[in-house]
Order: sequence, then structure tokens, then C-alpha cells
Amino acid sequence: MTPEVVVFGTAGYAAQHLRRARARHDRGELRLAGACDIREPSAEARALLPEGAVITRDAGELLARTTPDIAVVATPPHTHLLLARLAFAAGCHLLVEKPPVLDLAAFAELTGLAHGRACQTGFQSFGSAAVPVVRAAIESGAIGTVTGIAAAGAWIRRDRYFARADWAGRRRVGGQPVVDGTLTNPFAHAVATALLVNGTAEVLPERIAVELYRARDIESDETACARLSFPGAPDVVVAATLDAEADHDPYVLVHGTEGQIRWHYKTDLLTIDGEQRQVAPPRDLLANLVAHVRAGEPLLAPLAATRAFTALVAAVRDAPEPLPLPAAWVEAVGTGPDRHFVVPGIDRDVETAAERLALFSELALPWTGAALPERKR
Repeated sequence: MTPEVVVFGTAGYAAQHLRRARARHDRGELRLAGACDIREPSAEARALLPEGAVITRDAGELLARTTPDIAVVATPPHTHLLLARLAFAAGCHLLVEKPPVLDLAAFAELTGLAHGRACQTGFQSFGSAAVPVVRAAIESGAIGTVTGIAAAGAWIRRDRYFARADWAGRRRVGGQPVVDGTLTNPFAHAVATALLVNGTAEVLPERIAVELYRARDIESDETACARLSFPGAPDVVVAATLDAEADHDPYVLVHGTEGQIRWHYKTDLLTIDGEQRQVAPPRDLLANLVAHVRAGEPLLAPLAATRAFTALVAAVRDAPEPLPLPAAWVEAVGTGPDRHFVVPGIDRDVETAAERLALFSELALPWTGAALPERKR
């Protein structure tokens, strides 16, 4: 059986899904039957569709004009549940981008809607060859007893990043939660991967502490940290910023009584107690879903493995509005769409939070408002 695939979305990261699907279409692994987008698809997006494929602005029309086995949902986060309902009602298996849904009620609904159909999520790092290696190192006691899991990320994001879509930099659109933000979108992989390594990806946290900050005049946060606490398991602490001095490769850090494991999940570089090794890149999640549909291969990123992450998304949604960073600690660099904001020293602060398993406020950093000495320029 050659499964038929449709893609909801054609712009942004959806274009990556179209490219991957088209490559597998050309190899005969699947049939790319069509795509839809409420916006007019670009010429590049149209070129990715094979001859005879359906392209439309309406998801219902796309499903009516095709007979898909798999639907890929790569649209804005607040549209995922609605489109998943349509896809499951049409009998599709699902690959849904992160975050799959925005709260635990939607998570429960999506789980129930599957009715025996597969629901893969877009956490590519779950397909990494590093996952079994890290798990084996932990289980063998290579770093002693695990005392905590951290993740850290520091990137530069320019104004054009926040202008790319009407939901970018927003907590809500038209009164509907969107929950865009540092931990729920650009560094969602950091959170979800740390939870996976911790063995608590499917467990509801007992407590979640969230701290949100912003440099721009936007709704969502650009700098954030969180601690997720679990019964009978180590805490997970994640610290990240989009106000960095430079782009850094994000990583997951496993703390042990006798060493550390550092996994740079974007570049597949793994360091176990000081010994570096390069692992194979992640398995393509669409290929894995196709193999699941054809032969029952286990899913690499099933919906169930995003339960704790979804709890974090809901905590960010319900958290107080992000605190504006003190003007004295924010520098604007560049102009126009290339402008970005920098908090001097924040790259190091993010690393320190990961090393100490601490929230920003617990480090008494001046830009958190815990202390506000006059900054010398």
C-alpha cells in the first residue's frame, strides 16, 4: 500500500513538510495528494506539489477531493485541534506540528479523537539516535544517580521574525489563546526533549514554575525559564532567550552525582562524562509514520509523549503577562526588520541556570527585577 498524504499549510515550516513529502513521493514511498492554506500559496509551494495534486484554501475541500491516509498539520498552533478533528473524521492518521495543542483539555480531546488512528507530533529530536544512547548511559550509571535535567537555549531573533505571521509574538488572537513564546515555540524542542530524557514526558507534573520576560513591546515572552517537578523523578529546568548576544546551539544537560551528559539536539553532538561523540541525525517523522501505517513500526513522537509538555504550554498560557525587561539592561541592535534586542550577559545567565538547575529569579540577576543596580555603560 502506498499511503496518500495531504499537508495543511504551505508557508513557513509547512514548506519543509511539503519538501519532505515530495521527496518521498518521488521515491514512491507515498503519494502527495494535495495541500491547503488560507493564504494564496506561493509559486515555490505550488512547485512542490506533483502534477494532479489538489491545492485549495479550504481543509474540508481538500479532504473531500482526496482520499488521504495521512494528514500533516503544519498551521498556526491555535488551529491544530480544529484541523485534527477534520482529519480524524476523514479517517486520517496525523502528523501535527508542535505544540500539538495548547492545554490538557485539548490534549484529552485529541487523544480521544484518534480512535485507533496514529497521532505523531512534530518533535524531530525524538527520532534522534542520541535518545537510546542517553537512556543507556543513564540506566548503566555512567554519570551516577541523576539529580536533575536541564535545557538551555540562546538565540537572536530579529524584528522580521515577529512580523512573519499575525500570531507571532502573541499570547492570544481574537480572544483565542495562541501561546507563542520562548518555551512553547522556538525552544519547544528543548522542553520536550528534556522531559523525554527525564522519563516523564507522559507524566503530569506536580508543580510548574514559570518566569516570563520581554524586551520588545509584544504580548509574548522572549526570555523565559521554567521548572517542572514530578513525583519520584528529578526536576526539569529549562532556560532560554531570544535576546542573546550570539546564536548558540541549544542543549539538554543531564546532571548526575558522578558526571554530566550534554546533548546538542540540533547538531547531534553528544558528550557523556567528557567524551564526545557524533550521532546520526534524527529519523524523519513522516517516514516513521508511514512505516507505522504500513507495518506497525512504533511511533517515535506519539502524542502521549507530549503530555507533560502540554502541561507546560498551559502553564505559560495561564501565567501572568511577561515582565518588561528594565530599559537599562536592554540594547537595540540594527534597524528596520533586522533590528534585534540584546540583554548583555544573558547568554551566560542561561547557561548558569542550566548548570545550577535554577530559575532566573533564584540567581538574583539584575534584569529580573530581583535587584536593579545602575548599569555601567
